[in-house]
Amino acid sequence: MRHYLATRLCWLARVRRMSEATASVIRVVVAKPGLDGHDRGAKVVARALRDAGMEVVYTGLHQTPEQIVEAAIQEDADVVGLSVLSGAHLTLFARVVELLRERDAADIIVFGGGIIPADDIPELEGLGVAKIFTPGATTNEIVDWVRANVHPD
Repeated sequence: MRHYLATRLCWLARVRRMSEATASVIRVVVAKPGLDGHDRGAKVVARALRDAGMEVVYTGLHQTPEQIVEAAIQEDADVVGLSVLSGAHLTLFARVVELLRERDAADIIVFGGGIIPADDIPELEGLGVAKIFTPGATTNEIVDWVRANVHPD
């Protein structure tokens, strides 16, 4: 009986450590909204976040804002990273943020990147996009920003 209890206590401690480690992992959804068909940058960012120890779901090309928000909620994401090169960033980013609010998921942080004019960045931030990364941003900058700004429960 003593051996059984010791084994059971060790097993429970291991399960607790594993669940604590899993709970602290940052969960990220990386998405390509709209008709933009270029996803190399999104894949590079997704890989860098994954290599940094985050759990990453890449939704693929041509996602609607509704699909992105649904994925973020289903995956229990802490953050959504959007990539747009088509010029539709104001419309698409705004819609994702709006849908997150409508679905009571405004606590999911949204950041973005792509070909975004500097003049549009303040407007995107005003809409609720937490950070915009423009061409030239390094994957280390993105990883560091996510770690510094996302605090999973």
